[in-house]
Amino acid sequence: MATIEQRRLKSGNTRYWVKWRLGGTRTGDPQSEPFDTKAEAHTFKLHVEDSGHQWPENWIPRRGWAPGWVPGIGWTAVQEEPDHDPVRFADYATEFVNSLSGIEERTRFEYHRDLRLHLIPAFGDVDLRDVTQLTPKHVRQWVNHLQEGVPDPRTPVNPKTGRGKKKGATRGQRTGWLRPPLRAKTIQNLHGLLYIICQAAAQEDPPLRPSNPAALTRLPRTDDGEGAEDMCFLTRSEFAMLRDAAHPDVRDMLEVFVLTGLRYSELTGLQVRDIALRHPPGAAGAQNSTGVLHVRRAWRRQPDNTFELGPPKTKQSRRRIALSPRAVHLINPRLAQKGPEDFVFTTDNGAWWRHSSFYNRRWVPAVKRARALGLTKKPRIHDLRHTHVAWLIDKNVHPFKIQRRLGHMSITTTMDRYGHLVTDLDDELLAAIDDAPALAPPAATAITHPGSTVQRKLTVAS
Repeated sequence: MATIEQRRLKSGNTRYWVKWRLGGTRTGDPQSEPFDTKAEAHTFKLHVEDSGHQWPENWIPRRGWAPGWVPGIGWTAVQEEPDHDPVRFADYATEFVNSLSGIEERTRFEYHRDLRLHLIPAFGDVDLRDVTQLTPKHVRQWVNHLQEGVPDPRTPVNPKTGRGKKKGATRGQRTGWLRPPLRAKTIQNLHGLLYIICQAAAQEDPPLRPSNPAALTRLPRTDDGEGAEDMCFLTRSEFAMLRDAAHPDVRDMLEVFVLTGLRYSELTGLQVRDIALRHPPGAAGAQNSTGVLHVRRAWRRQPDNTFELGPPKTKQSRRRIALSPRAVHLINPRLAQKGPEDFVFTTDNGAWWRHSSFYNRRWVPAVKRARALGLTKKPRIHDLRHTHVAWLIDKNVHPFKIQRRLGHMSITTTMDRYGHLVTDLDDELLAAIDDAPALAPPAATAITHPGSTVQRKLTVAS
């Protein structure tokens, strides 16, 4: 029979010991188990006696019942506590974008917009610690989803015309789609944001996940069916048609645009002090004069959708551009009677041309009229910069000079974007090949000598 022995410890607490001999015989080995309360000791004593004075089944000495074992019931499912609290993608991504350093607030605003519209709806509730919830397969499926779009059953797309019915579509919604397919460049940008978020999670200390699921994703190519649409190059006659179709108050602005290759934000941010001519502003007889244009500032969109003048896009964008006599002739009247900080190109009211206003009031009508007159292309505003490069390449201007004029960070950017226009290299390569020393004819002289090594080898082979 098991007994309970009460002991008082030096600390003043009471400890209860259950004692018995194995098998309940006097010769059995003595056993004991301590408890903090008398109730626990009494319960264990009953289990010992019920087990024939043996250790109760699944009792671990000095530790208690085995996890998941309930006396009288048996084994039950054990709900293991996670080693770490889950990390939701939405929370981590938002905090990550907030903590990014070295970026402009407008860029941060756009990252948050992309998170809200595209990444969080797809991965918001994913636990970044759980590698099974966000895998390379999930990333590939997401990319395909962005590329395919979400059709709207209320406004189906006609497969022959590619257009959808307007009936049932909400205001501002593109008919035929709940979400239209995204362009390859947009998908690349969204994937890039997902990549840096997952990479940061993999590089945390300690890491939140072992690897980056977006590391090896194959993305749509920007030149698959989009190359001609993304970049439109105008010939000189085509540009002349577009310029003549534009409103008279912006014709000189468009021509300076295509003669300098400036970005729109740089062109509209030009001030009088940025122009250095070889004659005073407004002076006559300047048809053959040249000058220099300094790109020091550009319009930058702010998170609240306003604009402020700030540094250009990159360090390389701060540059000096030589002006041709034609460009000087067009700019010169715009400088007369203006202060150093006045804008060169302005509206009739003297305000700078905001992009949305210029696009809707001047660019779209000009393109529409030019196409009615026979222009087969549909250029964007930025295509005037592309056209400038095409004209330089057509005159065999060195790519390094083009890079410096455009303000690209490296010549790689220039060649990746416009290298397909460089056709004169083929002629130079062929000329270099023709200038190489003539090769000797294939071993014909050696065969003419009977008994030579080559002759003997040929004889054996035959």
